[in-house]
Amino acid sequence: MSKEIDPARARSALEVVKQHPGMVLFLASPGIVALGAVWWLAGPGWAVLLLIAMVVGGGLAVKRKLS
Repeated sequence: MSKEIDPARARSALEVVKQHPGMVLFLASPGIVALGAVWWLAGPGWAVLLLIAMVVGGGLAVKRKLS
């Protein structure tokens, strides 16, 4: 099995994002709220670190699922 992303699945995921941006925003809203709360309570530096951690964690989750 290849460890690459299937082009057909990538295209269909992109189409879902294009057709239903509200659904994507709804799915991302907990992360947006968490970033806003950290920004407000701890400052922008911690919020940036949280954003980086979320992006890296998401990338690792996708990579782990592919293998």
